[in-house]
Parts: sequence; C-alpha cells; structure tokens
Amino acid sequence: MSNIYSFKGEAKREVYELIHKNLRPLPQKPDGSFDEFSDEFNDNEVDALRHSYVNGVYTIEYGENIANLLGRLNEILNFHSSETGRLSENMDLWNNSIGRDYGKISKSRSHLFDQLLLALKRGELITNLEDNRRYKGDKLIKRRQNNLVIVIKESTTGENLEFLDIDSKRVMSKDQFIAEIKQGNYPKYSVRKINGTEVPVSNQDRFDFNNLGRTILRSATPKVLQPSKLVNLTNYR
Repeated sequence: MSNIYSFKGEAKREVYELIHKNLRPLPQKPDGSFDEFSDEFNDNEVDALRHSYVNGVYTIEYGENIANLLGRLNEILNFHSSETGRLSENMDLWNNSIGRDYGKISKSRSHLFDQLLLALKRGELITNLEDNRRYKGDKLIKRRQNNLVIVIKESTTGENLEFLDIDSKRVMSKDQFIAEIKQGNYPKYSVRKINGTEVPVSNQDRFDFNNLGRTILRSATPKVLQPSKLVNLTNYR
C-alpha cells in the first residue's frame, strides 16, 4: 500500500504512452520523457484521458471509493479560485468520475484505456472549458485541517490497519499512527480503547474527508479498502 502515491505517476506515464501511440504524438523532452508543461497537456482531450485513466487505475487497484477520495483531495490541493480554475476543476472531477465508472468494469489497464478512448469519441469526457456540463457530485471543501489522515486499508473484520497522512504522503501502520498520536504529533486525533483494543480516532470536526470518526469491528467479510462507509461520498456526477 505504500505505493499509493507512486501509482499516480506510473498511471500518468502509461496513459501518455498510450495516447502517444493511439491518439496523437505528444511533445517530448530531449531525454524522451513527455513535456507536461506544454500547453498540449492541459484542458483538452489529453487532460481528460489523463484524469479518467488515473482514476480508473485507482479504481481497479484500490476500489472506487479510494479513487474518489484521492481525486477530490487532489483538486483541493491544486485549488484555484479564479473562474478558469473552477471550470478546470469541474472538468477534472467530471472526467475522474467517468474513469471510475469504466474502472469498475475494466478487466485490465489496457482494457480501461480502450474503453476511455471510445468514451472520448462518444463525447462522454469533457475536453474543454467551454463545455456546459457540470459535475454534480459532492462539493469540494476549500479548506481542510492540516495533517489530515485517512484510512486506506482494513482487516477482514473492518479494523483500520493502514493510514495515509495527506500532507506528508506518509503511510503508517496502526501501531505507528497510535505512537505518533501519543507523542503529540497529531493533536486532532486521539487513541481510544474499543473492545479492549487501542484504536486511533479523529476528534470531532466538520471535515467529511475525515474517515476516522469512529472505528467499528465487525464480523462481516468485506473488501480490502473501503473507507467510504465512514465518509459521505455520494452522487459521483
């Protein structure tokens, strides 16, 4: 799970290669890497495929809800209050949700790209800022707490096992996170005993991204990653 952030860079490189071979040549630097600072990578079909593909890959590898959460957090970290920024954000969130939809039904990453390329041709993706379609999913929170930590892995009984510090991008085990809390490094979190077991929980706050509000040990047999049951993520588009 420690590669949850490196996955984004890996997926971006993959989709650029696929676009370069299957859609149109992309600008490259002298060393052969793609020049992401070129205007040809922003607010167009390349941008649309990048966002949808990365979210699709996250969905395949980690589940739809983790993909949604990380996509929304990425927009917060890169938020711009200008009108152009808001339109770009709308475009990104729309395409993220398309990627998640196809990620759920794709058998592989190559299958995902093939499906997204067809979606692009059918006009399902937003490829310019003049598109008047609007993303109607959860509204973004423009402010969030520092040192926000989310659950990224659970046991088969629903116990939170791995945690991600959004700012430092550090992945922590439950024991590591508990130790950090006890040392005072995460003042917005505390340690409680539930059923005789120490668990990290968040202090009450107003942030819907905070999925440590409470920890429940269940006897059900769930998925590997499902923080969404503690996060309000509905109406993706």
